[in-house]
Amino acid sequence: MTIRNVILVEDDPDDRDLFATFLGKRRDVHLLPTVTNGVELIQYLELSSDAELPHLIVLDQNMPMMNGKQTLQYLRSTGRYAKIPTVIYSTYADSSLVVDCKSLGAKMVASKPIDDKGYQKMMDDFLQII
Repeated sequence: MTIRNVILVEDDPDDRDLFATFLGKRRDVHLLPTVTNGVELIQYLELSSDAELPHLIVLDQNMPMMNGKQTLQYLRSTGRYAKIPTVIYSTYADSSLVVDCKSLGAKMVASKPIDDKGYQKMMDDFLQII
């Protein structure tokens, strides 16, 4: 089994806890230290060696300093990070968010799940794109 490193960029402590609790039950995913906004993500990535870069970045859309779309745009414009699969998840993922994020290079846009079954499906869908 391949273990994939995933980093979550999420400012809400409850959502971070849900994500960590759920992923703690999976054997195919290693959750890297969570960061709370796009600026922190960039700082984390800059301090990481190429071997330490995540296999998947999960961005919340609504964050302070740099939201998900702004962070995605930065990642896609920076050669070192441009190829890291990135997904956006949000409390409400309407069609304009989906279109905008896909045009910026998001592999997927998803609504935040409300239960373990939803997290299972969302993570399965995310891992399919790696």
